[in-house]
Amino acid sequence: MTPNGTTPDGTTPRLVEGCPLGAATTLAELADDPHPRLALLREHEPVSWLPELNGWLVTRRDLALSVMRDAATFTVDDPRFSTAQVVGPSMLSLDGDRHTRHREPFNAPFRPRAVHEGFAACIERETDRLITALPPIGAADLRRAFAGPLAVAVVTEALGLTGTTADTVLTWYDAIVKSVSDITAGHMASPAGTDAYARLRAAVEATVADRDTASLLGTAAERLTVPEVASNAAVLMFGGIETTEAMIANALLHLFRNPAQLALVRADFDLLDGAIEESLRLEPGAAVVDRYATRDTVLGPAEIRRGDLVTVSLTGANRDPAVFPDPDRFDVRRANARLQLAFAHGPHHCLAAHLARLETRIALHRLLERLPGLRLDPVHSATVSGLVFRKPATLHVRWDAAPA
Repeated sequence: MTPNGTTPDGTTPRLVEGCPLGAATTLAELADDPHPRLALLREHEPVSWLPELNGWLVTRRDLALSVMRDAATFTVDDPRFSTAQVVGPSMLSLDGDRHTRHREPFNAPFRPRAVHEGFAACIERETDRLITALPPIGAADLRRAFAGPLAVAVVTEALGLTGTTADTVLTWYDAIVKSVSDITAGHMASPAGTDAYARLRAAVEATVADRDTASLLGTAAERLTVPEVASNAAVLMFGGIETTEAMIANALLHLFRNPAQLALVRADFDLLDGAIEESLRLEPGAAVVDRYATRDTVLGPAEIRRGDLVTVSLTGANRDPAVFPDPDRFDVRRANARLQLAFAHGPHHCLAAHLARLETRIALHRLLERLPGLRLDPVHSATVSGLVFRKPATLHVRWDAAPA
């Protein structure tokens, strides 16, 4: 809620009987350490009304799937959708034919075979460059020195943005994401996000205008207007940067905190895929997705009104013990880890999921291979946090020698 006790859209929060756990749940708790509270909600109030959210929170996996599969009943196309407030309508904030029109021009490069053929060499080259550039003292913050720059470089390559550097794109991205998070948390978005998006849009316009260079954005502009291309470019930045940076940082953190699992991976790099899926399950980079009810409906135990906010907790669904036994345990050999919902589900399943997986696999393999004794730096803490986007603020590590 905002400081004056209203919700982000300026209304007074509604009270709903029968959800005492939801009434006691704070957004601060969900941003800091959400897992104990989400477990309680999932068991006792799997669709719970949270006054601080002024909406429903869905924590059980089967119910989460029901919401994400049914775009006719639970839509993203609502003026309250936080991302659209910052970057305008896009494939992320539209449904039906309009969603298809925005998404289809971007599909081809992100199919599995196209991802490997189009990006593997670039990812390997950039990964090796970043590792070689790490300081020779054997200590660094891998989020800022490696994971973020890698994700930005690959997104810049994928979009074909001209006249920009990775540092510039990362600055824009940070400001835009902060604005989206502020709106979701009920705060006023800072002007920095609006300014950053204006600069991104200008870069998109320049890229589209460059007829001498082939690019995904230029191809998309054959079917969409330039403002529409810019909105979708911002969304692809979210997927390509946020998801991948968080995937790399969170996966490393899970491995470092589970030495026996790390030893298994070091002995057999084929287990990296399982480690990545398991990390995504435990800490999805995007913790929630928002939907809005288009009609009165019943979801599990809840009677939902037309217009209600329905927030799906991907974090909660991913630790549902009905699907994942011993759900809080990190197990790189978990047989069904790929059932995690970190990339959402249904029409809005993450377009860049295959690319994010490829980047993370190459990144982790190269880091563990080239940095002997890679481990957390005990001088610095590393804690995953965030209401909407979850990852450690920093990931300070040490290794035994300079990169080979």
